[in-house]
Formats: sequence, C-alpha cells, structure tokens
Amino acid sequence: MGDVTRDPLSAATRLRERLGGVVVLKGGPTTICAPDGLWLCPFGNPGMATGGMGDVLSGVIASLLGQGLAARDAALAGVTVHALAGDLVHEEYGNGLVATDVAHAVGRILREM
Repeated sequence: MGDVTRDPLSAATRLRERLGGVVVLKGGPTTICAPDGLWLCPFGNPGMATGGMGDVLSGVIASLLGQGLAARDAALAGVTVHALAGDLVHEEYGNGLVATDVAHAVGRILREM
C-alpha cells in the first residue's frame, strides 16, 4: 500500500503493465493509466476520502461503459465528473462529504457539461 500512496504514477503504470486494460487509482490526485497515456485529475478535494466514494466513482465509470464509451474514455470522463461533483458538494456543504451527496451531484455536473 505504501508504494501506491508514495508513487501512484509508477504504481498505476506497473499495474497496467502487469494486468493490461485501464487502471484508475483513486486518491489525491486520482491517477488514470491506459495503453496510450497516464493522466492525473486536477479536480477533487480531500473531503472525498470517505467511505463509499470509490463506489460512486466505480458506478459512474460503469455507467459510461454501459453507454458504449471505450474503457479509457469512460475512466477519464468518469473520474472528471466524479471529482467535479465532489467539488460542487464541497462548495455547497463544506467538509464532511457523504458519498450519496456526491452521487446526487453527478447528474448536475453531466447536465452542465
């Protein structure tokens, strides 16, 4: 676990090389690694380090996959939408974010996009 939090870029790259596919490491910042690149999400906030946030992120990505997006595109879009929803909720309620509040904000972010 220490290697992942200390160096998420290398950890994501190693995991992708070992297993293939697209890797998303939720954290500050969230890291996305795909065959064609490595990205860091510039959005989100420390208040998102609470129970259930990864479940919301996984659900957003899964819903985008279900709508036909390629894995890389679903990961990039899902991570961005999730983080922006977290930022929106943080602006409205301050610290102490709850995963369901972020999940409810996802639709608002998608409508604004």
